Amino acid sequence: MSWTQFRRFFPVRNRLLLGIGIRDISPSLRYKSGTRPGVDLGAVTEEAVGDQKSVEDIPGYGFLSSIYWYFIKGFHEKTHELQIVHKKKYGPIWKSSLGNNVVIHVANSDMIEEILRQEGKYPIRAQMPHWREYREIRGHAYGPLCEYGQEWNHMRSMLNPKLLKPKEVSNYSPAINKVVTDFMQKIHWLRQTQGGGLMVYDIATHLYNFAFEGICTILFETRMGCLEETIPEETQKFIAAVFEMFYTSSILPLLPKAMWQYIPIWKRFIAAWDYIFYISEKLINKKMKDIQEKMEKGLEVQGEYLTYLLTNTKMTPWDIYGSLSELLTAAVDTTSNTTSWILYNLAKEPSIQQQLYEEINSVIPGDQIPLTKDFSHMPLLKAVVKETLRLYPVVPGNARLVEKDLVIGGYHFPKNTLFHLCHYAVSLDDSSFVEPQRFQPERWLRDMTREKKPHPFASIPFGFGTRSCLGKRVAELEMYSVISRLIKHFEVRPDPSGKVVTTKTRTLLAPGGSIDLQFIDRM
Repeated sequence: MSWTQFRRFFPVRNRLLLGIGIRDISPSLRYKSGTRPGVDLGAVTEEAVGDQKSVEDIPGYGFLSSIYWYFIKGFHEKTHELQIVHKKKYGPIWKSSLGNNVVIHVANSDMIEEILRQEGKYPIRAQMPHWREYREIRGHAYGPLCEYGQEWNHMRSMLNPKLLKPKEVSNYSPAINKVVTDFMQKIHWLRQTQGGGLMVYDIATHLYNFAFEGICTILFETRMGCLEETIPEETQKFIAAVFEMFYTSSILPLLPKAMWQYIPIWKRFIAAWDYIFYISEKLINKKMKDIQEKMEKGLEVQGEYLTYLLTNTKMTPWDIYGSLSELLTAAVDTTSNTTSWILYNLAKEPSIQQQLYEEINSVIPGDQIPLTKDFSHMPLLKAVVKETLRLYPVVPGNARLVEKDLVIGGYHFPKNTLFHLCHYAVSLDDSSFVEPQRFQPERWLRDMTREKKPHPFASIPFGFGTRSCLGKRVAELEMYSVISRLIKHFEVRPDPSGKVVTTKTRTLLAPGGSIDLQFIDRM
């Protein structure tokens, strides 16, 4: 982006740091020279808290430094790496400020644990004003990602059981395995038609389609055709709408809300969500009609997640439209990006890949297809996934708006302080992990590693507590299923060109280029 473009799209008073919505920070952190109108400063001054320091004492940077780091030094698509740069410069805690607005960045396992363990019954993440604004305009219900407070807690109580209980999630295994079978066939087809019998180009895109098909199979109890040789037009538009929604979502919070309705990117954002809701409502309404017809005929109603929500909860169709639309958008990248990095690293580490192949083959010999219970006997497979999520956390940084005064690292923080938890920097900290840049799954195997046990908050890719990732167990099931089948049938080798793929921040952490791999049939 040129300086002219930057000035046009990011007015000075609304340019943000690290993509966090500064305008949504509580007024309790908007202060100047130690005073905030209408707020009792006794709790945040050094005199009132003894030896504790205040927010003003924390090192950090402002707007001009942001311009330097993001645009002159080129970190605008590498904000995860900037966490490490700033940790080295400022220490484990620093602030970024724009005028009177402050975000506190934390890159220390102990401090992150303190913050997360002190959150209340209804944890608050950074606000999502653009998502909420869309729902208010269209009259849609909030979903689990943009709802807060007691309403969020009530919603999660109905969404959780069929997604977080291992026994319930195991019921999705047969459906996921059918999707994996189709993906295996897609790999064979790609090799023959585009890769000279060996190569599969841009595996991340194909895994995105796999993950999209998998989550739709679970949430909507239907197949979308994402893995067909020619993807149905409506499905392709559905996939494109999710891509567009995430792209526009990364830009809108940087702009003042008053100008949204006048800019093209807001219209694109609205159009993307409109199509997501259109397809979601269409699929949900079809299921409701099927259930109603069966009930009228006196037939037994059977199904999985959507059937459960429609028949065994107090959620209205309106609530289900909002919840499933958000769950869909949040469920794809974790599986697709992580699986892409797993294959990329296994291709570079043939000895680890061979160990994994032997483990998988010993548990499911011959032509057996793995079931959920089989994965409990594959510790290396689980370690490979865990190590990949450490190196490439899909969400490199999370946010928390604390609900009470806290003392962290010797600093006193008032209620409503916005913390940015730097998970990427912490997961690559050599104080927690030996040779943190290396792909070493064995570090997670107690009987194989000599490392000290990692800090429990050094790598928490799915979050912590009641606001942790709702789709964690489904994502793990998908990854275990597809990796075990792929490694059992193929030896994965690197791109012969020797191309190195780095990471890129696009709200979420993603491959910065095409991951191209060789898939060689095992004899």
